[in-house]
Amino acid sequence: MVGDVVDWAALHTAAVTAMRAAYCPYSHFPVGVAGLVDDGRIVSGCNVENAAYGVGLCAECGMVSQLHLTGGGRLVAVYCVGGDGEALMPCGRCRQLLWENGGPDCRLMTPEGILPMRDVLPQAFGRDDLDQAAVREGNTDE
Repeated sequence: MVGDVVDWAALHTAAVTAMRAAYCPYSHFPVGVAGLVDDGRIVSGCNVENAAYGVGLCAECGMVSQLHLTGGGRLVAVYCVGGDGEALMPCGRCRQLLWENGGPDCRLMTPEGILPMRDVLPQAFGRDDLDQAAVREGNTDE
């Protein structure tokens, strides 16, 4: 990323590559995602299903894990794709993951174009809410 310019084509390519590694023998719905980190790295992930359906992992889970495994930082742009390579909207759980790791200004490629997370997950719950509750209750480490 140079200034505010995101190489969306590179993110798309990384997301499609990740999607091709998806393990989805039950739904047959591969998903891949790639995110641009504030230091210029690209992290990615794919969905991984399980015979016990509830323990499957969304692609965004893998991407966020790779984000932290490779040095942390903040996501600034994310591109999620389905099996057809087209932009795919993350599920609600994953929108929360993106908020936690990218915040309101993180940009997401959606089927309707690029949107900031503040529009994708309005009135989001996050770390600030927990910090404010701790202050109200006097449960701070200060």
